[in-house]
Amino acid sequence: MSSPCKRREMDLMKLMMSDYKVDMVNDGMQEFYVEFHGPKESPYQGGVWRVRVELPDAYPYKSPSIGFINKIYHPNVDEMSGSVCLDVINQTWSPMFDLVNVFEVFLPQLLLYPNPSDPLNGEAAALMMRDRPNYDQRVKEYCEKYAKPEHIGAASEEKSSSDEELSDEEYESSDEKMVVGNPDP
Repeated sequence: MSSPCKRREMDLMKLMMSDYKVDMVNDGMQEFYVEFHGPKESPYQGGVWRVRVELPDAYPYKSPSIGFINKIYHPNVDEMSGSVCLDVINQTWSPMFDLVNVFEVFLPQLLLYPNPSDPLNGEAAALMMRDRPNYDQRVKEYCEKYAKPEHIGAASEEKSSSDEELSDEEYESSDEKMVVGNPDP
């Protein structure tokens, strides 16, 4: 590989050719969304998630940033932000890995074998350790409510509208409405 830029292009093309639906953000190849399907024979089967991928300038020497856009119930995924806690992505990333590995191996393994001892979602971790059948039922409920193909478009619109910056006037007026704590006596 002659440069990180060429490697980025090659990995992205490989991902697209592996039958993943990829939506680019802007014209660059650093940020995009991938449609990810839950693994078969798991409580996540039938679920479809829109996963945001951001490639750092130093990719593949530095790991991609991965986050679920629509909600997923999992001990190692933050329910609010969609951030993923996965050692292979966060700490042990190697340039030997590519984007196809992320979607064909790492994320399916994460969903099949959650690690409740290192949670981002404490409630999911506690439920999984205490009552696995009830945990599996909650996962299925989240899949029905948030992870169907029709939810992918709604999730991206919801996130993009909440990500928009406020104008100066909106920012100033929102400051006036905000009350934090009790007023000083």
